[in-house]
Amino acid sequence: MDQATLQSLLTSLIATWENEVVEFKQAGKDYDTHKIGEYFSALSNEANLRNVERAWLVFGVDNKTRSVVGSDYRQDHERLHSLKMQIAAETEPSITFRRDIHELQATQGRVVLFEIPAAPMGMPIGWKGHYYSRAGESLTSLGLDKQDEIRGQMGATDWSAQVVQGATLAHLDASALSRARESFARKYANRFEPDEVMRWSDSTFLDRAKLTQDGQITRTTLLLLGKEESTHLLSPHPAQMTWKLEGAERAYQHFGPPFLLNTTAFAEDTQHPVAYPAG
Repeated sequence: MDQATLQSLLTSLIATWENEVVEFKQAGKDYDTHKIGEYFSALSNEANLRNVERAWLVFGVDNKTRSVVGSDYRQDHERLHSLKMQIAAETEPSITFRRDIHELQATQGRVVLFEIPAAPMGMPIGWKGHYYSRAGESLTSLGLDKQDEIRGQMGATDWSAQVVQGATLAHLDASALSRARESFARKYANRFEPDEVMRWSDSTFLDRAKLTQDGQITRTTLLLLGKEESTHLLSPHPAQMTWKLEGAERAYQHFGPPFLLNTTAFAEDTQHPVAYPAG
């Protein structure tokens, strides 16, 4: 977002003031990362429950006077954006801020706006093993009733099977599509001649592989085969997979679409097998 857009956004957020999906903090130079994680969990869960795409955590605004006071929090750009990895490492399931962390250079001082995605359907967001929510302007634990409400969302629909409006074959990665076709040909060699599979049009192959519904692209298709730049079509849901190593050493590897190529390349490089659900 440009500065004018950020200023308009801030004005709008201040006008509506704090609620379950917006939190203002003055935030000094070293605001506690653990506290940010708690707010991330709470605001993400509340956004899901209120059926909004995003929530906001804003640094540099006095939460009593509604005035911009400025914040010195992580003024170094790289250090500021390293917070995204810190949040992704401790949230469950792994999720982090949308897009870049926004910085507004207002007349009264610097304002930092963290754009927090709503928790994905059926999956409450935890921080270090605990789930948080809001009670008005207060931070509190996510009660069992709210956890059940979020988790119960998956009973009504299969999120991954939903058609993505506006998605076309142009949003798919050609290399990933070719790899998927080769895998399909090997798996079903007893039913189809490999040459026959290779002659199918892309739309025919996707329908035969049950990756489309009546020719329409699903979320599963975009995750497995979509171009990296097509992830905006899945917003506000995070298009990211995290590989986590536990033990004497801890490590994380994050993948974006196309998952079919990126995770396979990782498995080949590290000799760690990656399993996909049968389809």
